[in-house]
Amino acid sequence: MQQRQQSLLALIIVMVIAAIAVIATPGLRVPLGLDLQGGSQLTIQVKTTPEIKTITEREMEAVLKIIEGRINGLGVSEAVVQQAGSDKILVQLPGVKDPEQAEKVLGGTAQLEFRKQKPGTETQLPVFFASRSELKAKLDQARKGKDSSAIAKIEEDLQKNNQAIAELFESTNPPLSGKFLKDAQGTPTQSTAWEVAISFNQQGGDLFAQITKELAGTGRSIGIFLDNELISFPSVGAQFAATGITGGNAVITGNFTAQEASGLGIQLRGGALPVPVAIVENRTVGATLGKDSIQSSIYAGIGGLTLVLVFMVVYYRLPGALAAVALIIYALLSWAAFGLLQVTMTLPGIAGFVLSIGMAVDANVLIFERTREELQAGKTLYRSVESGFYRAFSSILDGNVTTWIACFFLFIFGSGLVKGFAVTLSIGVLVSMFTAVTCSRTFMFLAIGIPAFKKPEYFCPNLTPAKKVEAAR
Repeated sequence: MQQRQQSLLALIIVMVIAAIAVIATPGLRVPLGLDLQGGSQLTIQVKTTPEIKTITEREMEAVLKIIEGRINGLGVSEAVVQQAGSDKILVQLPGVKDPEQAEKVLGGTAQLEFRKQKPGTETQLPVFFASRSELKAKLDQARKGKDSSAIAKIEEDLQKNNQAIAELFESTNPPLSGKFLKDAQGTPTQSTAWEVAISFNQQGGDLFAQITKELAGTGRSIGIFLDNELISFPSVGAQFAATGITGGNAVITGNFTAQEASGLGIQLRGGALPVPVAIVENRTVGATLGKDSIQSSIYAGIGGLTLVLVFMVVYYRLPGALAAVALIIYALLSWAAFGLLQVTMTLPGIAGFVLSIGMAVDANVLIFERTREELQAGKTLYRSVESGFYRAFSSILDGNVTTWIACFFLFIFGSGLVKGFAVTLSIGVLVSMFTAVTCSRTFMFLAIGIPAFKKPEYFCPNLTPAKKVEAAR
């Protein structure tokens, strides 16, 4: 038993060291939301047209996908994009102080084009496309590390790469654009792979047949560009050399997964929508909590936590002191988890974190009260501690599981800020259960294995002399 507790102690020490290393890592910080650091907030309205008289969830899904893609171009990793009502989209961009720049990037209808690959570029295209994938991966890493100089350099290289890819294609005359596309969606094949089925209207079908006739069997591709960026380049089989792909229907193959096929379908539909969007509100938002207020909140949080720790030590004696250590470990592990998962910290998120601290304290209170009851019933110190954890575990588990269920539904059905509350609370509850059941338990059993600490009055000061003798056995 002692060896097991020592192994758990070693695990706890390793986790604490790892958490401190994560927190101290340069650039790996917990991102702040709009209410804590300010930024830009835009409301985008999706308008109907004579062709599309009603904006449905299908259209909104496609427009949301386009907006999210354009935000990635702004390099804002903590952005919130959510549907507001039936025809509006709310965009929050923390840290973006230039609303005009955001409006320029996000405004307007997505431009979808089908272009022909130029002869003699068959070997260049795969190389450039693979290079672009590598640059995007590097850009994601640089943004996570908040390395502004690296971000600027990679974005410049990525822009040059996109331009080089675009020069490998020529526009059709007349151009085949998204306004001719009727639908696009991922569909399963007879094997495990997926494909994307597309359909054009009559005019688009004729243009598509002409383009595919020219490219069939040549090894050259049809470049599908969204906002002047290549998103796919399917080739055309030689069997279509005589007439091209007629009927206005085609499939894009490529061993897609279900998620990849669905994503490409959404991108194509978004680019195909002849739906105008308008920025109906664009404003710079100051931080709800200014710098001084945030600092005051930190002081208040530290002060409150300190009072809780003092109370635990005064009222519960040695177990309270051990619980205080476990709570400090809880705070380190939680903050490291927020940094690793890049949880955007907002005011509701802070509330969720503080609430989870309360639940961590509550779990320790349940354990210690059960331990005192066992000591007062005449059990030995070891059996009292063991039974205290055993009897309190079901209550702790029930409380945490019901909280996780509530967090799950808050995350599924809530808006951006409510989701932040659900995420921080669920992570905090998970960590608090570990620290209460594992850390506190390990510390308690190690303490009663040390003769200097194996005194019943350290665990329950109100024991009668007879009960002290029984507990000390």
